[in-house]
Amino acid sequence: MIPDIRLAYNQSYAPASYKALLQELGTVSGVEPAFRVAETPVFVPRELTQRLLEAGEAILQVIARPDFKSITAGAIPKGYNVPGENTRAQFIIIDFAVTRDENGGLAPKLIELQGFPSLFGFQELLAAAYRRHTNVPSGLENLGNGLNTTSYHELLRRTIVGSKPAEETILLEVLPLQQKTLIDFACTEAMLGIPVVCVSELKQSGRQLYFEREGKKRPVSRIYNRVIFEDLERLRAQMVNPIDLRQDFDVEWAPHPNWYYRISKYLLPHIHGPFAPRAWFLDEIPVLPQQLDQYVLKPLFSFAGQGVVIDPTPEDVAKITDPGNWILQEKVAYAPAVETPTGPAKCEIRLMYCWPDDVPAPILAHNLARLSKGKMIGVSYNQEQDWVGGSSAFFEY
Repeated sequence: MIPDIRLAYNQSYAPASYKALLQELGTVSGVEPAFRVAETPVFVPRELTQRLLEAGEAILQVIARPDFKSITAGAIPKGYNVPGENTRAQFIIIDFAVTRDENGGLAPKLIELQGFPSLFGFQELLAAAYRRHTNVPSGLENLGNGLNTTSYHELLRRTIVGSKPAEETILLEVLPLQQKTLIDFACTEAMLGIPVVCVSELKQSGRQLYFEREGKKRPVSRIYNRVIFEDLERLRAQMVNPIDLRQDFDVEWAPHPNWYYRISKYLLPHIHGPFAPRAWFLDEIPVLPQQLDQYVLKPLFSFAGQGVVIDPTPEDVAKITDPGNWILQEKVAYAPAVETPTGPAKCEIRLMYCWPDDVPAPILAHNLARLSKGKMIGVSYNQEQDWVGGSSAFFEY
């Protein structure tokens, strides 16, 4: 999106360098990426960088509202309100589409947000690999402004491990070896020295949690939580007697499971601004918009784009029996803003914030970019295309 840098990158692109980049990702992490990695990073010009930062800050102000827990009380599904919720989400993830405004300038539009971790380990590995194997100019930064590799690792440690011993901190997931994000788990374990543990490995003794490795009983005092409860229910039959995580354990969560629901699509109708598409809870719309195809139907309690209706009709709406669990959001027109040798690609940029216990406000730590040449943006789509997939943004601050 920075024209001279984009042109130079495309002209200097070498398939052998891309192949070497992919090989490095697998060799360094010990895991082959289970999703498509794009041939290019995204170069974000200064004006769009500033707009992204301002939009992110405005959303963080909503999350910081003193009545935030009150307005999100209905976000947590019945039966999933886990005891021991803390006062903050240690991770806040905000996804923006890159669009064009009425003047033709690049502008961010909010797509989704999460009170849940993203690929904090893998994205640092990917950005470093792009720098080593492709033409990324100096002066562009993938980390939050003011961070370097050392301070980024320390920020992650403070956020994930906190004040607990690393040997008592675990990355918890449902069948981690089956997850597409396994490469991120491996990067995180290597970076912080915390083991990756499946829910089925956890055992309890009263309110205490532990797991066993190499014949040793290892206590758990802090959980880097990567468990999505919908995923847990879907895969429960593949595990042997997994414990019920909704109990009141003597453990610290990072983040607590409730934040996955509080900071989610549920929040979209409460966010307003030039960067925010209009959104309503479906049961609060007195009359459906006439041009319904200009909107998107999203179920509140789903993940990875599941259940989203891209081009809804009145019949689609009529079929919904629980409208309080759906939102109608104004459709966003992604701009084909990233020129590639095989045609322009659309782009989504994820701002990834850390909020460790020792700072008053979230810190922009890293980012994730996704490129697409089809209707859907996620890395599970566009499998037959090139110059699409997971990527990293490099910002002009």
